[in-house]
Amino acid sequence: MLPFLGQQQRFYDRLPRRDFLQIGGLAMGGLSLPQLLQAESSSGVRKSHKAVIMIYLPGGPPHQDMFDLKPDAPDHIRGEFQPIATNLPGVQITEHMPRLAQMMHKFVAIRTIVGSDGRHASFQFITGRNFTQQPQGGWPGIGSVIAKLQGQVDPAVPADIDLFMKMQHDPYNHPGSGFLGSAYKAFVPDGEVMANMTLNGIGVDRLGDRRQLLAGLNGFRRQVDASAAKQSFDPFTEQALGVLTSSKLVDALNLDKEDPKVRESYGTDDPAALPYGHAGYQCIMSKFLMARRCIQAGARVVTVSFADFDWHGSNFVFGRKVLPLLDQGVTALISDLEQHGMLDDVTVCMWGEFGRTPVINQSAGRDHWNRVSCALLAGGGMKTGQVIGTTNKYAEEPIDRPVHLQEVFATIYKNMGIDLATATINDLNGRPRYLVDDGYSPLPELV
Repeated sequence: MLPFLGQQQRFYDRLPRRDFLQIGGLAMGGLSLPQLLQAESSSGVRKSHKAVIMIYLPGGPPHQDMFDLKPDAPDHIRGEFQPIATNLPGVQITEHMPRLAQMMHKFVAIRTIVGSDGRHASFQFITGRNFTQQPQGGWPGIGSVIAKLQGQVDPAVPADIDLFMKMQHDPYNHPGSGFLGSAYKAFVPDGEVMANMTLNGIGVDRLGDRRQLLAGLNGFRRQVDASAAKQSFDPFTEQALGVLTSSKLVDALNLDKEDPKVRESYGTDDPAALPYGHAGYQCIMSKFLMARRCIQAGARVVTVSFADFDWHGSNFVFGRKVLPLLDQGVTALISDLEQHGMLDDVTVCMWGEFGRTPVINQSAGRDHWNRVSCALLAGGGMKTGQVIGTTNKYAEEPIDRPVHLQEVFATIYKNMGIDLATATINDLNGRPRYLVDDGYSPLPELV
């Protein structure tokens, strides 16, 4: 971080800056320090921009206990949860997501997601690609792709922000930027880039003088430049060093600046909702709010992970704890985006790497099942208030409208204003790569 000595200070421009320099490596861009200072003192209102919030549910959420209940199936298949009606005629979901049931007109439930390679990993559902068929360097995540194609909305805010919790099972974590390299790696707010950057010798008593502030920052920059011959910095850190005077992102990440009533609507963080939450599989409700604030500040893509759904045992015990929390967090996010006038511009997608077995095992759990899974979409100007796809009587496989995960990615890219027929990114060999494979296009039901 960038610790400064002293207490809160107001600059001559009267902008409060409690967190003005509680910041490290917070943005990218080529603006000079004077330009950044000028930008900080301006009061212009940012125009809306297209964006994505990708919510990853690690471990594979049980589709037949969430959005595709089979109440007429035998006991060992239908499970313990009861379906409840939603505000869409004839559509039912789990009893443990009542808020969502009353807002179903704002969502699209897809009950027939196919294409999973069965890996316990976030890779496919952040990149849209198959793990076993990769070019040199690997496929980049969707945020890296969009950052490459569309750049930054604001030079003080990274285009791609990773709010994943650090999870013990490494493949659950964000897959990275692949062949696009470190320059397009998702920014991690609590990563080493922030922790390792310090600016020494400037106390609050000196911050009131803009000239002294500029001199101090430039002195720090010269020190960094002088040390470049002795140590190498990754491209992201190099870019981060140029934005020390902007507090826009750190303000977005500071939830103390949010209306307490809005914070309350998202619910309370519950790190112990699962007995193995210490491994990173936690119900952190504030991540949803932080995602909205990051998008509002200028990010194009924010990825969030929530809890863990690898419930080989105690499926219904864990479901009773986790699903109501997920219900509150996701519905609060959609309501919040709508209240801020952002919902039509922000595509929200929530899913996991596969579904769960129809048959309940001897440990009252469900095992891995990659023949079908579910997804929940909202926003982005899509035609919401519908359910896509039908599975058979035991939720084993689609019987109509299987939706390949690449169709979902194609829809998201279209929502971002990207022309899939022409947009490409070059791999390490200079070969242009299309964003989805041949034969996949945006979901016609949604556009």
